[in-house]
Amino acid sequence: MRSFFGIMVLISGLFSADATIDIVKSGQKTPKVEIGYVASGESLLAKKIYKILLGDLSVSGHFDPVDGSIYAQDTIDFGAYRAKKIDLVGIVRVIKENKILKVSLLFYDNNSSSLKINKTYQLTDSALYPFVAHKMAIDINSYIKAPTIAWMNRYVVYAQYTGSGQANIVLGDYTLTYNRTIVTGGLNIFPKWVDSTQKEIYFTKYLLRPTIIKYNIQTGSSEQIIASDGMAAVSDVSRDGQKILVTLAPKHQSDIYLYNVANKELTQLTKYSGIDVSGYFIDNERSMVFVSDRSGYANIYSKRLDIDAPAEQVVYHGRNNNSITAYGDYVAYSSRESDNEFGANTFNIYLISTKTDYIRRLTAIGNNQMPRFSKDGGSVMFLKHTSGQTALGVIRLDYNKSYLFPLNRASIQSFDW
Repeated sequence: MRSFFGIMVLISGLFSADATIDIVKSGQKTPKVEIGYVASGESLLAKKIYKILLGDLSVSGHFDPVDGSIYAQDTIDFGAYRAKKIDLVGIVRVIKENKILKVSLLFYDNNSSSLKINKTYQLTDSALYPFVAHKMAIDINSYIKAPTIAWMNRYVVYAQYTGSGQANIVLGDYTLTYNRTIVTGGLNIFPKWVDSTQKEIYFTKYLLRPTIIKYNIQTGSSEQIIASDGMAAVSDVSRDGQKILVTLAPKHQSDIYLYNVANKELTQLTKYSGIDVSGYFIDNERSMVFVSDRSGYANIYSKRLDIDAPAEQVVYHGRNNNSITAYGDYVAYSSRESDNEFGANTFNIYLISTKTDYIRRLTAIGNNQMPRFSKDGGSVMFLKHTSGQTALGVIRLDYNKSYLFPLNRASIQSFDW
């Protein structure tokens, strides 16, 4: 198993967060935390978990993590750690009892010479060990009362090309250490979570024509929602899960529709002779942003959820602004910034506000595509392509830090988290 830090690339390390952590507010440094594991019991699994945990604490932006590696026992000498200026120590141990893996975390605060967390996490499927590490990170983060990192424990769902006209739907964790294929057979693309519980997804399956399917990842049951001749895809879901924005092309040109889940009513929101795709709710779900070629190239527009409402251009720079995501009144989008006819082009991701002139570039090099906000809006996940690597990236917006997780030959068509 490769080291978590071997696959995690820190693009920039500038700390510029709002001072929301108590220890930062008081003018003190970010707490230094050492993480290691006990070399007894199921030590190989313990080693994997501690490495993921070490990475999680770094990605959080709330800690200065130190690799403690192997411990002979799970008790510590507080004085020795204070001498090394280590504020916190976390020790992972794994044992097996009656075929059940029990993962324990002992977490010490050296400044108060006390044990603060003593928790055991049961693991019935060893493949899910990354999520145990993520839960540990969330508990440690809660101890210092830092802003939530609960998004770490959410599934990422993605469509992965497997061959010509073939794509599977796969579940993973945000580091892509865990992966489980849940839908196979044919072309299955554009996965989107039905709601925040992450029990069901929408995705598009090519049957006789593109068809939106609702699929339960726990039971395997499925339901056909709507089909369209040219294109059918869910781009966004309302907070209560009762309304979805879908792109359909019943008359060859794609438009955006609002679908009411309860009564199955379909309302057309755009009616344009060109291409309108990828609608996302904004303005407390009274309006949407979307991608259109009304400018003669792909660009970002907004309009209220009414077919008669005018469409207004949102972005005024870039040669091709072709993929978007929205959270509240913020929009992240990918913009082409070069015009190389015969080679690779540069695409960077920008963050804007629909209420002000605020704009911020989030990436610097390579082909950066498909931004997706985290559930709390504090992070953006995206796909990054360079000449030597394809990776899934996570941008921590409040901390000016980005991390990359290589895809290892996996070709992702689209994803949601």
